Amino acid sequence: MTSHRVASTLRMMRKPVLTKLEPIAQGEEKTSNCMLILLMSISVLGVSAWMRDYLNNVLTLTAETRVEEAVILTYFPVVHPVMIAVCCFLIIVGMLGYCGTVKRNLLLLVWYFGSLLVIFCVELACGVWTYEQEITVPVQWSDMITLKARMTNYGLPRYQWLTHAWNFFQREFKCCGVVYFTDWLEMTELDWPPDSCCVREFPGCSKQAHHEDLSDLYQEGCGKKMYTFLRGTKQLQVLRFLGISIGVTQILAMILTITLLWALYYDRRDPRTDQIMALKSDTSQELLKPSLTRIFEHTSMANSFNTHFEMEELEVMQ
Repeated sequence: MTSHRVASTLRMMRKPVLTKLEPIAQGEEKTSNCMLILLMSISVLGVSAWMRDYLNNVLTLTAETRVEEAVILTYFPVVHPVMIAVCCFLIIVGMLGYCGTVKRNLLLLVWYFGSLLVIFCVELACGVWTYEQEITVPVQWSDMITLKARMTNYGLPRYQWLTHAWNFFQREFKCCGVVYFTDWLEMTELDWPPDSCCVREFPGCSKQAHHEDLSDLYQEGCGKKMYTFLRGTKQLQVLRFLGISIGVTQILAMILTITLLWALYYDRRDPRTDQIMALKSDTSQELLKPSLTRIFEHTSMANSFNTHFEMEELEVMQ
């Protein structure tokens, strides 16, 4: 009987230790997952800001044209405000999820799971819209030729924003003019193209290339580059890849959150209740089993009763 009680006590001592180890291991995985979501959200936010700079310059060059309308309909509903808002919200959610995991707070973890589920549904809808959306405004090559009219104000003090947009676009896309670099000589009063048309840019490089070697200037026009930009950009592909990666990470985070909530729920149950129930079951089982001690006690009590009864009979007879 003593060995049976010792074994049951050891069993009850081991059980809480195992249940406490499971939330710790799952919490470490959950913490790393929260940090991964934070990093990926910051990456998407950076790419969105980078792409916004491109879009602003494209809109500056294509103002009051059908190209501008195509850019707005194609990119702005996805990049602004949805992607940036989702990324900012994900950063806050990731921080709260990290705090909830470290502190093992059930309320924060439940809020974290619900927020991830809502954000995942929004991202899924945006992803489907991005892949199915096509340019509703037909953009033709002839529309790109009309961009030459935007070149006449280049370099004027009142149009510094336009000058910056042209320089930015020509540097980033490695192009010059709309069709060819000679567009600058036709549409403006410049004697040579801007320095942003140079392969190796430095002050006066365009003048030197114009007099010595024209191969130092970008030979391809920006019209084709802008047309390619509208049909599909590397930035948008990067956004799609990061969006899919974040979606997979969110699914993994939701699974880990459920398992951690399950483990914490059972870990927070009062261990004294389990011990009392175990002791009651052991006591009931011991009472049902035949015991040599109880048999001996019953026999001794019966013998003492018989002896006492016989002594009373002898006294009566005397």
